[in-house]
Amino acid sequence: MVMRTRQSQRRRQVLSRERIVETAIELLDAGGEGALTVRALTERLSTGAGAIYHHVGNMNELGQAATETVIADALPWPVASDGGAGESGGAEEAGETGGVGETGKAGKAGESGKAEGSGRAGKAGESGRAGKAGGSGGPRERPEDRIRAVALGLYDAATEHSWLASRLAAQLTREPWGAVTPRIFESMGRPLRDLGVPRGDWFTATSTLVHYVLGATSQNAQAADDVPGDAPPDTEEVRAAFLDTASRAWRDLDPEEYPFLHDIADQMRAHEDRAQFLAGVDLILAGVTASRPR
Repeated sequence: MVMRTRQSQRRRQVLSRERIVETAIELLDAGGEGALTVRALTERLSTGAGAIYHHVGNMNELGQAATETVIADALPWPVASDGGAGESGGAEEAGETGGVGETGKAGKAGESGKAEGSGRAGKAGESGRAGKAGGSGGPRERPEDRIRAVALGLYDAATEHSWLASRLAAQLTREPWGAVTPRIFESMGRPLRDLGVPRGDWFTATSTLVHYVLGATSQNAQAADDVPGDAPPDTEEVRAAFLDTASRAWRDLDPEEYPFLHDIADQMRAHEDRAQFLAGVDLILAGVTASRPR
């Protein structure tokens, strides 16, 4: 009896909001939204529902906390700034030092001795995913590079956590005042401002970029979820087979009625999702740059 009491006390001592949120993310990653239940949490944490609610309030708040935690890890923060429109930069005000960030996703502090700020390796020669932003001990990044780092951070986070994209879209449309949407807008908007976008266009330009990024990440996450359950474990093989089928279907269309699809069928089959995503960001930035006052 005494031993059981001590074991219960130890469980209560180690249970914390951080541990509950971490476990919620693990459940979401493993099984999607349907896997995050009170029963699953209590079994995984060896505790009761009352103890969980004591730390997180309710399941909706827990889902929001899981989303906020993933986004906090994915986005550079504080946001570096050149102090556009007469405003001072955010990172220098905090007095922090460092390069692009504390660490990249693949090399958090204390892990494997990887170079600080290296980020997760990018595909097709792209830059890696930025870690949390530090200050500006070295040369400042260009605003375009900071925007790409934010966009890729969101894309990679949604790729790693398939449940994230739908939650981000829901929070953007239903609760833009919550913790996540302001962080995304600030991370995108401040470097857009530093590009010289006129003040009257700040909201429109930032909204356009945010909606593209979240839409593309949502589409990518949806495509990953649509892989059949009996598909081979190599998802690249599944993707290649799907694109080959789609490409051949386009080429089988009447070339007089669909000449453009015939011209791009091979490009569609050979495209790489992450590179295409970044190309879309660059197209938007090119438009923003072209529209600046001269």
